Amino acid sequence: MGSIFRKLSLAGVATVFSTAALAADLPAPVIEHIPQVPVVTGGWYLRGDIGYKIYQDPDVSYSSIEFQNESLDDTAVIGIGVGYRFNEYFRSDVTLDYEFQSNFEGNAPCATCGVGGTASSSTETADIDVWTVLWNAYFDLGTWNNFTPYVGGGIGASYVNVDGIRFSNPDGSSGAYPGDGHWSFSWALMAGASYAFNPNLSLDAGYRYLNIGDGYSETFSTAGATAKIKYEDLQAHEIRVGLRYTFDSAPAYLPVEPIVTKY
Repeated sequence: MGSIFRKLSLAGVATVFSTAALAADLPAPVIEHIPQVPVVTGGWYLRGDIGYKIYQDPDVSYSSIEFQNESLDDTAVIGIGVGYRFNEYFRSDVTLDYEFQSNFEGNAPCATCGVGGTASSSTETADIDVWTVLWNAYFDLGTWNNFTPYVGGGIGASYVNVDGIRFSNPDGSSGAYPGDGHWSFSWALMAGASYAFNPNLSLDAGYRYLNIGDGYSETFSTAGATAKIKYEDLQAHEIRVGLRYTFDSAPAYLPVEPIVTKY
């Protein structure tokens, strides 16, 4: 019995030493460090735009007199803005646009302005220019080969300046009315695409629908009434192109656990 016990003990000791020797021969575990992965975090940007503005026909009236054949000439628009990209799908900016002077023309029915005091219509003209401030939000729909299509909307206010109001009657009489400037609620819808030349500079081209609101003359008296000329429902379609410059910002990194290779 003692002989058997001694043999088992010697076998156990041999096993321990052989295991230790094998462990000593194995290489140490290798810890593989994976590089930190940068993620899109956004950044501040500046933008500048130019565009071509196509006005829809407005609704114009004075007291109970409804104008006819109203039209606003096409014009140009320039703008600047500052914004922030929150992630790869959402960005927002505040923009200031100046819409160059557009010429209004329409006809106002009159009871005695025709030749010989007959009923007719006068020719009414005015110059309208607009400043617009908008807060805009955009949803970028993904990027393919540096092209990023987007849709967006904006709300804000427009300062509508009406000036150079004149009338000309068929009987040869003419005159002028006082213009005025007013703030009006405005809103916009837009769609387009940008092309990234590099991480900082992008070309932006798109369409914008802009509802400017209303414009007014000063209050004056004529044709037995005292009122303002109302230039209502001013709205336009715009084709715009511009540049957007995004400032460098320190990238954020996703934490990654190291991989340990065991043998």
